[in-house]
Amino acid sequence: MNGIPGLKELHLLLTYRCDSECDHCFVWSSPRSWVTMSLDQVREMLDQAADIGTIRTIYFEGGEPFLYYPILAAGVEYAHEKGFDIGVVTNAYWASSENDAKLWLEPLLDKGITDFSISTDEYHGGEVEAANAKRAERAARDLGLPVNVLKVQDARRKASPEEGQETLYFRGRAAEKLVKDAEKRPWEELGGCPENPPDIRRLHLDPFGHVLFCQGISIGNINVQPLSRIVEGFVPDKHPIVGPLIKGGVAELARKAGFMPDGKYADPCHLCYTIRLEMISKRMYRNILRPLQAYGMDGID
Repeated sequence: MNGIPGLKELHLLLTYRCDSECDHCFVWSSPRSWVTMSLDQVREMLDQAADIGTIRTIYFEGGEPFLYYPILAAGVEYAHEKGFDIGVVTNAYWASSENDAKLWLEPLLDKGITDFSISTDEYHGGEVEAANAKRAERAARDLGLPVNVLKVQDARRKASPEEGQETLYFRGRAAEKLVKDAEKRPWEELGGCPENPPDIRRLHLDPFGHVLFCQGISIGNINVQPLSRIVEGFVPDKHPIVGPLIKGGVAELARKAGFMPDGKYADPCHLCYTIRLEMISKRMYRNILRPLQAYGMDGID
């Protein structure tokens, strides 16, 4: 079947830059990551998202989107004008006081925000960062924003996160920095892809124009082809990475890569990420295993 009929969300990775360098980051964001969307890019992406017809919610995330606040605020306003529900994800580095936090948040009021998510856990720094998140949470609640506090589970977790925690997936920087602390299992016992192909509900768009099924797995580029055409023409079963995941999970992807899993892995994402690194080393699927940013590699995609 062609297309992605269940597509409901589009997540704009406004920037790969971040004030922090968290060990669990899917896309290796850091203060040294430079690439960022322009406002013209954001508006063009939103125009193309409106053409899809099934997309209801736009998320602004990163990196840290508040580092480029004028673009964030204008993008949120334009998405609201387009009739989308809006989500924003931040680490709240900007909340030096509750009054200051309200100054940052007030321009975002009445703009269709249905999810204002604040990331705060042991991977987002120490006491200062935690205090910023608390101030931002209080300010947002006072202003009537729908607040969601994101806390990623500890790498030493068991199979399931505790109440109030988000699942930690071992891809991106976590596959290098945190996997040593994780409980591991034989690769044959690992479950399926958490992005749940072919029932795809969300896609990500990055500053390079990549349309991402998962961070580091591109299904097209809007600089080459309109988003609507990418979505309508996408055949999950035929995609070189998504197809094997549908057919036989990560084990099938390993077979296609000529990669024989050795030892134990923390989760399916850990094995999948390891296989994709192997594919990159063999120069396989160079237009699909993108951006290089998602693999901790320098380069312009």
